[in-house]
Amino acid sequence: MTFLSRYKDYKRIVIQCHDNPDADALASGYALFKYYTGSGADVKLVYSGQNRITKPNLKMMCEKLEIPVKYVSGAPECDLLITVDCRYGESNVTHLEAPKVAVIDHHESDRDTDDDCYIRSNLASCSTIVWDMLVNEGYDMLADNKLSTALYYGLYTDSNAFEELFHPMDRDMRDMLKKDEELIFRLVNTNLSIEELGVASRALNGQVFSDIYRYSVIEAEACDPNILGIISDFVIQVDEVDMCVAYNRNQGGFKLSVRACVPVVKANELARFVCEGIGGGGGHINKAGGFISADSFKNHVKDYDNLTDYLRNRLYVYNTMFDVIYAKDYDIDTSDMKKYVKQPVSVGYVKATDVVKTGTPILIRTLEGDVDQIVKDDLYLMIGIDGEVYPIREEKFRSSYHITEEKPEIEAEYKPVIRDNIYGEFYQLKDLMKGCVTTGEINIFAKKLEKPVKVFTAWDPDKYYLGNVGDYLAVREDDMHDIYVIKGDIFDRTYRAV
Repeated sequence: MTFLSRYKDYKRIVIQCHDNPDADALASGYALFKYYTGSGADVKLVYSGQNRITKPNLKMMCEKLEIPVKYVSGAPECDLLITVDCRYGESNVTHLEAPKVAVIDHHESDRDTDDDCYIRSNLASCSTIVWDMLVNEGYDMLADNKLSTALYYGLYTDSNAFEELFHPMDRDMRDMLKKDEELIFRLVNTNLSIEELGVASRALNGQVFSDIYRYSVIEAEACDPNILGIISDFVIQVDEVDMCVAYNRNQGGFKLSVRACVPVVKANELARFVCEGIGGGGGHINKAGGFISADSFKNHVKDYDNLTDYLRNRLYVYNTMFDVIYAKDYDIDTSDMKKYVKQPVSVGYVKATDVVKTGTPILIRTLEGDVDQIVKDDLYLMIGIDGEVYPIREEKFRSSYHITEEKPEIEAEYKPVIRDNIYGEFYQLKDLMKGCVTTGEINIFAKKLEKPVKVFTAWDPDKYYLGNVGDYLAVREDDMHDIYVIKGDIFDRTYRAV
C-alpha cells in the first residue's frame, strides 16, 4: 500500500500548508487536495498564522490555477490532518488539533518521525514529492494542466529558478511536466518587491571575503529564496570571487544559495559539504543550494556561535583538503597500488545508437549528476550495481565484458535515464539495458584513498569526479591515463586482488 492510498478511507481531510505559505506549499497542498477529492473525501486546503497571503504572484497563482486554499484561525473538523511542506509541531506551522495527523515534507529536522511521516529531505521541493507520489498512483499529469503548472512553479520558486535542484527526480519533474508557459512568465515577473531589493542591497554591504581562498559569505535577512539567488548570482560575477554562499534564516533553519565559477569547485558538491551532518544540499555544477536545520546546528555545532563563522571554516577546509588529478596528462605512480581484477558481477549496458541516432546530443541523468555526451557509433553506457552510469568506448567494452542473456537486477535509489536533447524524449536505461559480465582479463591498479581527490578523467576532462576517504583511486593496466574513482562500497563488492 502506498503512502497516499493508506488514507483514502478517511471521509473528512484537512490539508494544512505552513504559515505564510509559499508557492511550493500551495502547489503540493493543491495536488493532495485533488487526489483525495477524486477519491470521494470532503477535503479542505488551509493555512493559518498571523498573516494572510498578500504577495502578488501567490494571489495570481491561486486565482489562475483555481487553488481553493482558505485562511483559518482555528481547526476545522476533520478525521485526518495532513501537513504539507512542513511538520506538525514545528514553529512555522500553527497547531491545529486533529484526531489523526500525517506529514509530507522535504525539510531537514531533528524531530522524530513515524509511519505517518513521509520525508524526502534530498529533494528540492515538496512539489516533487507529491508529483512522484501521484505518478506512482497512475494520476494523469498530462491531462491536468493547472496542477502541472502549479507543481512546476512550486519547484521553480523553491529551487531558485531551477538552479538549485538537489536530485535527478527534481529535474525529471521539471522536464516532464506540461505547463502554462504564459502564466509561468507572468508569475515569475511578479515575484519581487522594492523592499526585497533593499534586502539584497543590505546583504551585499555586509558580505565577508577571503582573498586567499577567493570565497565570499553573505548573510541576508529573511526573504524569498529567489532573493538569495539574486545575491549569490551577483557576487559570483566579482573577479576575485571563485565561490560564494549566501544564506538567511528560514522555516526552521537556514536556506543557502551556493555558486562556483572555477572547474575545481562544483557548487552542488560544495553545498553538500557545508551542510553535511546538519542538513542537505545539491544542485548544478555552477549553481546549487542547501538547507541547514536550526536544531541540528544548535545541537551538533558547538564551536561556532553563528553560521557565518561556521561557513567560513567549512570553506577553508574544503579549499585545503583535496588533491587534484588531470588524468589526460598525469603520470601515475603505481608503486603503492595493488593489482585487482573485476569479479564476474552482472551489470547492464546500452549501446547508445540503439536508442538515438549517431550525432545526437544526449543528457545522461544519474544520482551523481547530469553528464552530456554526443552519441557516436562506438559509445556504450554501462549501468553498475548501484545504478551508477559511465560511458565506455566499444573497443574497451569488448575487451572488458562478455555479453550475457540474463538481464541484471539493479537496486538503486534513482533509476538513471537519458534524454534526447533534440526532441526532449526520455528513455529509462533500466528498461533498455542488456546484461554483461567482466571477462576477468583486464586488470587495474588501485589504492584506498586516505585523502579526498578530484579526478578530471581522460574521457570527460572538463568535469572532475570526487573520491572521498575510503573510496579507491584506480587506473587500467592497459591504459595508464584511464584514471578514475570507484566508490568504496562498490569496489569491495566487485573487485578482488590478483
